[in-house]
Amino acid sequence: MQSTREPLHVMNQKIYRERILILREEHWRERLLIRPARSYPRSDHYNGEFFHNLERGGRRDSDVLTWLRTRKPSRWPDWVQNDDYALPPRRLSEDLNDWRVSFVNHATVLIQIGPYNLITDPVWSFRVSPFRNLGPKRVRAAGIALEDLPQIDLVLLSHNHYDHLDLPTLRYLEKRDRPHVVTGLGNASLLRANGLARVSELDWWQSTEHEELKVHFTPAKHFSGRSLRDRNRSLWGGLWVESKAGSLFFGGDTGYGRHFKAIHERLGVPRFALLPIGAYEPYWFMGPVHMNPEDAVRAHLDLQAENTLAIHFNTFQLTDEPIDQPVIDLARALEKHQVDPSRFWVLPEGAGKVIPSAGISGSPRQNESLVLRR
Repeated sequence: MQSTREPLHVMNQKIYRERILILREEHWRERLLIRPARSYPRSDHYNGEFFHNLERGGRRDSDVLTWLRTRKPSRWPDWVQNDDYALPPRRLSEDLNDWRVSFVNHATVLIQIGPYNLITDPVWSFRVSPFRNLGPKRVRAAGIALEDLPQIDLVLLSHNHYDHLDLPTLRYLEKRDRPHVVTGLGNASLLRANGLARVSELDWWQSTEHEELKVHFTPAKHFSGRSLRDRNRSLWGGLWVESKAGSLFFGGDTGYGRHFKAIHERLGVPRFALLPIGAYEPYWFMGPVHMNPEDAVRAHLDLQAENTLAIHFNTFQLTDEPIDQPVIDLARALEKHQVDPSRFWVLPEGAGKVIPSAGISGSPRQNESLVLRR
């Protein structure tokens, strides 16, 4: 007699949907609101109405149709079961020199700097889309359950795409923690309309402070928009967090460009960098806005980062490469550019690792989170 029990991946997806049901976004409300950019001073990346990249050129709007017509996406698994890891500490220590990183998923990373808990582009929703039943959906749970996340002090928000600015998650964090959110120009109105009270929006090279930390908004090579009506009306970028014990750089979502050398020349050497390695095939189309692993290695070298973590892969199928291709291509790129792999980390979802003190490159230690096998 044939079993009627559902496959494990189907059960896992249903469980995950139920756990995040409380995070459901009121998509209809956002679609009805039109949020043109405020009037900001004109600059080399803002023409009075739209933001643009410093390096012009790249893909054209018509290239989207060519990609959709010719694309050959690989087949990703329906669901991937994560290993279980020990949870991060609620607070790391009172010493600003103590740093720790936990990879959650995609571009979501928990960074603990002494007494401060920071998170980048927090995304826990099942689907990253303006629609509930269409668009990219996750193939694995977040490595740390949202309710297990320690209290967040500072949110680093790179731009407004759905796989980076997740309103249900941000509303949850606002209700629970009331964090300080730092982001680019044009994003504050959306965040405040959704109840987030402590928002600092910055232009490229502007900065704000959070107690002992100074946060700079840096250039990136990307674009913005949550609908057809607000494309490039808000600013995208990376974020640089400066402390007395070293600096953190979060590259956000970006193609490779000369901005990495400019960031290094202006702000120095990051003790730790977070650089995207996924969503790059076909490269002729994705390259202007997404780095491939070799681009990420070049960015690591341009920044002269002491240590780097790979992000932006393994959770949502946004482009055509297989799920495991970014890690394979990263290993090849590190060998090609003669970069010690111990300085460019790949962590499983949920794993954590101590970040070496400034001036100590690389680390022979493995993931210091205890893996709890199922």
